[in-house]
Amino acid sequence: MDDSLVASRIAADAPLRLSIAAKLAFPDGSMTASGLRREALRGRLQVERIAGKDYTTLEAINEMRKLCRVQARELGSTNVSPDIETARSSTKPSGSSKTAIAISPQDALRARLKKSRQQKQNKP
Repeated sequence: MDDSLVASRIAADAPLRLSIAAKLAFPDGSMTASGLRREALRGRLQVERIAGKDYTTLEAINEMRKLCRVQARELGSTNVSPDIETARSSTKPSGSSKTAIAISPQDALRARLKKSRQQKQNKP
């Protein structure tokens, strides 16, 4: 029997093993039980663990899909000015977020070696 026909006969809140749920909700085979477990770890899929086995529902998968939807991005270059006023934004870093002048690891090592050599020469 076709998976889509089986899925239509299963109640949306019926517990399904992750492998079965993946086959029913993603009939093209693009999602596996492992993928659903990753989504559960990320907090986007509700999973029930019964007797050491993971179960979910088709309803929970639909909720996960809503959480995973990607929003369309606006074009980066347009002639239209943005709705948000940014003129008041400060370009000056605030508080402790200001970073020190970058120095390469190689230059930092050279400076430490030079300082170490100078300290050795100054010892009696």
